Amino acid sequence: MSAGHSHPLHRPGDTPVHRMAPQVKVVAAVAGVLCVVSTPRERFWAFGLYLAVLAGVWVLARIPPGWLAKRALIEAPFVVLAFAFPFLAGGPTIDVLGVALSEHGLLSGWNIVVKGTLGVLVSLTLAATTTPGELIVGLQRLRVPTMVITIATLMLRYLDVIAAEARRMRIARICRGHDPRFLWQVGATARGIGTLFIRSYERGERVHLAMVSRGWTGAMPDQGRPAGRAAWLLGLAPTALAAVVLGIAL
Repeated sequence: MSAGHSHPLHRPGDTPVHRMAPQVKVVAAVAGVLCVVSTPRERFWAFGLYLAVLAGVWVLARIPPGWLAKRALIEAPFVVLAFAFPFLAGGPTIDVLGVALSEHGLLSGWNIVVKGTLGVLVSLTLAATTTPGELIVGLQRLRVPTMVITIATLMLRYLDVIAAEARRMRIARICRGHDPRFLWQVGATARGIGTLFIRSYERGERVHLAMVSRGWTGAMPDQGRPAGRAAWLLGLAPTALAAVVLGIAL
Protein backbone atom coordinates (compact mmCIF):
# COMPACT_ATOMS: atom_id res chain seq x y z
CA MET A 1 0.00 0.00 0.00
CA SER A 2 2.92 2.33 0.49
CA ALA A 3 4.16 1.92 -3.06
CA GLY A 4 4.35 5.25 -4.81
CA HIS A 5 2.97 6.08 -8.20
CA SER A 6 3.20 9.16 -10.36
CA HIS A 7 0.56 11.86 -10.19
CA PRO A 8 -0.05 14.55 -12.82
CA LEU A 9 -0.06 17.30 -10.18
CA HIS A 10 3.22 16.27 -8.55
CA ARG A 11 6.46 17.82 -9.80
CA PRO A 12 9.45 15.81 -8.49
CA GLY A 13 12.37 17.78 -7.18
CA ASP A 14 15.01 18.07 -4.48
CA THR A 15 14.37 21.47 -2.93
CA PRO A 16 13.86 22.67 0.65
CA VAL A 17 10.10 22.76 0.01
CA HIS A 18 10.05 19.20 -1.34
CA ARG A 19 12.06 17.92 1.63
CA MET A 20 9.84 19.62 4.20
CA ALA A 21 7.71 17.39 6.42
CA PRO A 22 4.29 16.85 4.81
CA GLN A 23 2.31 17.73 7.93
CA VAL A 24 4.02 21.13 8.04
CA LYS A 25 3.10 21.82 4.42
CA VAL A 26 -0.51 20.76 4.98
CA VAL A 27 -0.91 23.09 7.98
CA ALA A 28 0.82 25.95 6.15
CA ALA A 29 -1.42 25.53 3.09
CA VAL A 30 -4.66 25.40 5.10
CA ALA A 31 -3.67 28.38 7.24
CA GLY A 32 -2.62 30.37 4.18
CA VAL A 33 -5.96 29.76 2.46
CA LEU A 34 -7.80 30.82 5.62
CA CYS A 35 -5.84 34.09 5.61
CA VAL A 36 -6.81 34.73 1.99
CA VAL A 37 -10.48 33.94 2.58
CA SER A 38 -10.63 36.14 5.69
CA THR A 39 -9.22 39.21 3.91
CA PRO A 40 -11.81 41.89 3.01
CA ARG A 41 -12.32 42.05 -0.73
CA GLU A 42 -11.67 45.81 -0.81
CA ARG A 43 -8.04 45.35 0.34
CA PHE A 44 -6.64 44.94 -3.16
CA TRP A 45 -3.02 45.42 -2.05
CA ALA A 46 -3.25 42.52 0.41
CA PHE A 47 -3.91 40.00 -2.35
CA GLY A 48 -0.88 41.25 -4.24
CA LEU A 49 1.26 40.61 -1.16
CA TYR A 50 -0.20 37.12 -0.80
CA LEU A 51 0.78 36.41 -4.41
CA ALA A 52 4.30 37.74 -3.74
CA VAL A 53 4.70 35.41 -0.75
CA LEU A 54 3.46 32.49 -2.84
CA ALA A 55 5.85 33.42 -5.65
CA GLY A 56 8.72 33.22 -3.17
CA VAL A 57 7.71 29.65 -2.36
CA TRP A 58 7.66 28.86 -6.10
CA VAL A 59 11.20 30.15 -6.44
CA LEU A 60 12.39 27.94 -3.56
CA ALA A 61 10.52 24.93 -4.98
CA ARG A 62 11.65 25.66 -8.57
CA ILE A 63 8.10 25.54 -9.93
CA PRO A 64 7.71 27.40 -13.25
CA PRO A 65 4.70 29.77 -13.34
CA GLY A 66 3.68 28.30 -16.70
CA TRP A 67 3.37 24.83 -15.17
CA LEU A 68 1.00 26.24 -12.54
CA ALA A 69 -0.95 28.35 -15.04
CA LYS A 70 -1.86 25.31 -17.18
CA ARG A 71 -3.23 23.41 -14.21
CA ALA A 72 -5.01 26.43 -12.73
CA LEU A 73 -7.39 26.40 -15.71
CA ILE A 74 -9.55 24.06 -13.64
CA GLU A 75 -11.16 27.16 -12.13
CA ALA A 76 -12.22 28.54 -15.53
CA PRO A 77 -15.99 27.93 -14.95
CA PHE A 78 -15.88 30.00 -11.76
CA VAL A 79 -14.02 32.79 -13.56
CA VAL A 80 -16.73 32.88 -16.24
CA LEU A 81 -19.37 33.12 -13.51
CA ALA A 82 -17.45 35.94 -11.83
CA PHE A 83 -17.27 37.93 -15.07
CA ALA A 84 -21.04 37.67 -15.41
CA PHE A 85 -21.69 39.25 -12.00
CA PRO A 86 -21.11 42.90 -13.05
CA PHE A 87 -23.78 42.54 -15.74
CA LEU A 88 -26.34 40.61 -13.68
CA ALA A 89 -26.10 42.10 -10.18
CA GLY A 90 -28.20 45.08 -9.16
CA GLY A 91 -27.45 48.20 -7.14
CA PRO A 92 -25.46 51.31 -8.05
CA THR A 93 -23.64 51.21 -11.37
CA ILE A 94 -20.49 52.74 -12.84
CA ASP A 95 -19.56 53.30 -16.46
CA VAL A 96 -16.62 51.30 -17.79
CA LEU A 97 -15.81 52.01 -21.45
CA GLY A 98 -19.39 53.13 -21.96
CA VAL A 99 -20.91 50.03 -20.34
CA ALA A 100 -22.91 50.30 -17.10
CA LEU A 101 -21.62 47.75 -14.59
CA SER A 102 -22.86 47.01 -11.10
CA GLU A 103 -20.46 48.09 -8.35
CA HIS A 104 -21.57 45.24 -6.12
CA GLY A 105 -21.19 42.80 -9.02
CA LEU A 106 -17.66 44.01 -9.75
CA LEU A 107 -16.60 43.52 -6.14
CA SER A 108 -18.30 40.13 -5.95
CA GLY A 109 -16.66 38.96 -9.17
CA TRP A 110 -13.27 40.23 -7.99
CA ASN A 111 -13.75 38.44 -4.68
CA ILE A 112 -14.45 35.12 -6.42
CA VAL A 113 -11.62 35.43 -8.91
CA VAL A 114 -8.83 36.54 -6.59
CA LYS A 115 -9.63 34.27 -3.65
CA GLY A 116 -10.41 31.29 -5.84
CA THR A 117 -7.23 31.75 -7.87
CA LEU A 118 -5.02 32.08 -4.81
CA GLY A 119 -6.66 29.05 -3.23
CA VAL A 120 -6.09 26.97 -6.36
CA LEU A 121 -2.46 28.11 -6.59
CA VAL A 122 -1.83 27.19 -2.94
CA SER A 123 -3.34 23.75 -3.52
CA LEU A 124 -1.28 23.24 -6.68
CA THR A 125 1.89 24.26 -4.83
CA LEU A 126 1.16 21.70 -2.11
CA ALA A 127 0.43 18.98 -4.67
CA ALA A 128 3.51 19.85 -6.76
CA THR A 129 5.89 19.48 -3.81
CA THR A 130 4.24 16.56 -2.00
CA THR A 131 3.51 13.09 -3.31
CA PRO A 132 0.08 11.55 -2.61
CA GLY A 133 1.69 9.06 -0.23
CA GLU A 134 3.38 11.86 1.71
CA LEU A 135 0.09 13.70 1.99
CA ILE A 136 -1.50 10.63 3.55
CA VAL A 137 1.37 10.31 6.03
CA GLY A 138 1.12 14.01 6.84
CA LEU A 139 -2.60 13.74 7.58
CA GLN A 140 -1.92 10.70 9.75
CA ARG A 141 0.67 12.63 11.75
CA LEU A 142 -1.90 15.41 12.22
CA ARG A 143 -4.23 12.87 13.91
CA VAL A 144 -6.84 12.86 11.16
CA PRO A 145 -9.45 10.12 11.87
CA THR A 146 -8.25 6.67 10.84
CA MET A 147 -11.30 5.98 8.69
CA VAL A 148 -10.62 9.09 6.59
CA ILE A 149 -6.98 8.02 6.17
CA THR A 150 -8.02 4.54 5.06
CA ILE A 151 -10.52 5.82 2.50
CA ALA A 152 -8.04 8.33 1.09
CA THR A 153 -5.30 5.68 0.91
CA LEU A 154 -7.46 3.22 -1.02
CA MET A 155 -8.74 5.97 -3.29
CA LEU A 156 -5.24 7.10 -4.24
CA ARG A 157 -3.96 3.56 -4.61
CA TYR A 158 -6.75 2.19 -6.82
CA LEU A 159 -8.01 5.25 -8.70
CA ASP A 160 -5.70 4.42 -11.60
CA VAL A 161 -6.78 0.77 -11.50
CA ILE A 162 -10.46 1.71 -11.77
CA ALA A 163 -9.71 4.21 -14.56
CA ALA A 164 -7.86 1.49 -16.49
CA GLU A 165 -10.82 -0.87 -16.00
CA ALA A 166 -13.16 1.81 -17.37
CA ARG A 167 -10.94 2.27 -20.44
CA ARG A 168 -10.95 -1.48 -21.11
CA MET A 169 -14.74 -1.60 -20.84
CA ARG A 170 -15.07 1.36 -23.22
CA ILE A 171 -12.78 -0.30 -25.79
CA ALA A 172 -14.80 -3.53 -25.51
CA ARG A 173 -18.05 -1.62 -26.15
CA ILE A 174 -16.61 0.18 -29.18
CA CYS A 175 -15.37 -3.14 -30.62
CA ARG A 176 -18.96 -4.39 -30.40
CA GLY A 177 -20.35 -1.42 -32.32
CA HIS A 178 -21.12 0.91 -29.42
CA ASP A 179 -20.43 4.61 -30.06
CA PRO A 180 -20.86 6.80 -26.95
CA ARG A 181 -21.40 9.87 -29.15
CA PHE A 182 -24.90 8.74 -30.08
CA LEU A 183 -27.69 9.86 -27.73
CA TRP A 184 -29.72 6.67 -28.11
CA GLN A 185 -26.82 4.65 -26.68
CA VAL A 186 -26.91 6.44 -23.33
CA GLY A 187 -28.65 3.40 -21.82
CA ALA A 188 -25.68 1.17 -22.59
CA THR A 189 -23.35 3.76 -21.13
CA ALA A 190 -25.39 3.89 -17.92
CA ARG A 191 -25.33 0.09 -17.64
CA GLY A 192 -21.57 0.16 -18.17
CA ILE A 193 -21.20 2.61 -15.28
CA GLY A 194 -23.25 0.30 -13.07
CA THR A 195 -21.07 -2.66 -14.04
CA LEU A 196 -17.94 -0.66 -13.29
CA PHE A 197 -19.32 0.19 -9.83
CA ILE A 198 -20.00 -3.49 -9.07
CA ARG A 199 -16.54 -4.54 -10.26
CA SER A 200 -14.92 -1.79 -8.18
CA TYR A 201 -16.88 -2.85 -5.11
CA GLU A 202 -15.88 -6.50 -5.57
CA ARG A 203 -12.25 -5.52 -6.11
CA GLY A 204 -12.36 -3.43 -2.93
CA GLU A 205 -13.65 -6.40 -0.93
CA ARG A 206 -10.83 -8.62 -2.23
CA VAL A 207 -8.23 -5.95 -1.52
CA HIS A 208 -9.52 -5.45 2.04
CA LEU A 209 -9.40 -9.19 2.77
CA ALA A 210 -5.85 -9.38 1.39
CA MET A 211 -4.78 -6.42 3.53
CA VAL A 212 -6.29 -7.88 6.71
CA SER A 213 -4.61 -11.25 6.07
CA ARG A 214 -1.25 -9.44 5.83
CA GLY A 215 -1.67 -7.64 9.15
CA TRP A 216 -3.35 -4.37 8.15
CA THR A 217 -4.16 -2.38 11.29
CA GLY A 218 -5.83 0.64 9.69
CA ALA A 219 -2.77 2.92 9.65
CA MET A 220 -0.16 3.67 7.02
CA PRO A 221 3.41 2.66 7.97
CA ASP A 222 5.40 5.73 8.95
CA GLN A 223 9.16 5.29 9.06
CA GLY A 224 9.88 9.02 9.11
CA ARG A 225 10.69 11.19 12.06
CA PRO A 226 8.30 13.87 13.34
CA ALA A 227 9.07 17.45 12.34
CA GLY A 228 11.12 19.41 14.84
CA ARG A 229 10.66 22.98 16.01
CA ALA A 230 13.01 24.36 13.36
CA ALA A 231 11.05 22.62 10.59
CA TRP A 232 7.78 24.06 11.86
CA LEU A 233 9.22 27.57 12.13
CA LEU A 234 10.68 27.42 8.63
CA GLY A 235 7.61 25.83 7.05
CA LEU A 236 5.16 28.26 8.65
CA ALA A 237 7.22 31.37 7.82
CA PRO A 238 5.20 32.16 4.64
CA THR A 239 1.97 31.63 6.58
CA ALA A 240 3.22 33.98 9.30
CA LEU A 241 3.81 36.65 6.65
CA ALA A 242 0.29 36.06 5.33
CA ALA A 243 -1.08 36.40 8.88
CA VAL A 244 0.72 39.75 9.24
CA VAL A 245 -0.82 40.96 5.99
CA LEU A 246 -4.25 39.84 7.21
CA GLY A 247 -3.77 41.65 10.51
CA ILE A 248 -2.95 44.90 8.70
CA ALA A 249 -5.82 44.42 6.24
CA LEU A 250 -8.34 43.99 9.03
